[in-house]
Amino acid sequence: MRKTTQCYICRKNGKKTEYLMLYRNKKPQDPNEGKWLGIGGKAEPGETPAEANIREVYEETGIRLDPEDCLCHGIVKFLNTVYEDEEIYLYSAAVPFDTQIIDCNEGELHWVGEDKMPGLSMWEGDRRFLIPLLNGETGINMTLYYDKDKLVGESR
Repeated sequence: MRKTTQCYICRKNGKKTEYLMLYRNKKPQDPNEGKWLGIGGKAEPGETPAEANIREVYEETGIRLDPEDCLCHGIVKFLNTVYEDEEIYLYSAAVPFDTQIIDCNEGELHWVGEDKMPGLSMWEGDRRFLIPLLNGETGINMTLYYDKDKLVGESR
């Protein structure tokens, strides 16, 4: 099972809260094509999930996060009949409102209002952990079972 990370980067301006999301539309044969995801990717051999999170965020966005500013919310196991199984480490981090981002070679980066997050086109199971994560909950631990793109089960 490959280890991956997803980081939900937030910025606030008064009462307005936005999250940096990646709309996957640039990689050929991408199982995530057309879906919105947090920022992240695969851990490299010998790399901890925390190290992978910092590296992936920098590679995809140009944002340098301080490890102490990243909160791990838990682990989601993604089991699928056609795609490689994953153990996804969920993170969040806050950045200043004027933080600059770079172009990403995996898709389009957009700041999305917190109220718009649940309505995005994403893996159905992502909705199961998204609200608790956005509410700051930790200890998220679940397994999501998929048949191709269809969520067929969940356990906690």
